[in-house]
Amino acid sequence: MRRAGSFFLMLLAWTFIAAAVLPAGRALAETDRENMIYLDLEYGRVKIKLRPDLAPNHVARIKELTRQGFYDGLPFHRVIEGFMAQTGDPNRNGTGGSGQKLKAEFSDAKHVRGVVSMARAQDPDSADSQFFIVLADAPWLDGQYTIWGEVVEGMEFVDMIKKGDPSRNGVVIDPDEIVKMSVAADVDE
Repeated sequence: MRRAGSFFLMLLAWTFIAAAVLPAGRALAETDRENMIYLDLEYGRVKIKLRPDLAPNHVARIKELTRQGFYDGLPFHRVIEGFMAQTGDPNRNGTGGSGQKLKAEFSDAKHVRGVVSMARAQDPDSADSQFFIVLADAPWLDGQYTIWGEVVEGMEFVDMIKKGDPSRNGVVIDPDEIVKMSVAADVDE
């Protein structure tokens, strides 16, 4: 009888602990969804984990542009086999942006396969809306481009993006486009 009473007290204690912890667990899940981008391609969905710990200003701007629908329908205008796939230009040719330059947020993170980083001009503080997904490790980019995310699911779909002409610096004729880009917290599942 004593053993049954101890078991009941232990079960009761665990119930109270679970009730106290569950709301925090839900908040954590919502935070994770707030820091996840869904990049829908014709081939499938790519999930990009945002890295506000590395680049809080870039992450905030990417989410802002995403929520405005800025990236929907934009092409992967420059794709170099074994290097990277670049998108985010409303001019569709690598010359445009959203009109808001961002100060560099360089980090010690490495440009390895699946990393998402900002494209920029010569000036380190010239990143705007264009970004690229690294197709293969590119250590020469480390510390020179702002990393703001990493592909955590769907890299096989990124690999399917139409490649550009190597003799034209990866410019793609009839490029694949972003079908839709969304912040996961804004999408019903």
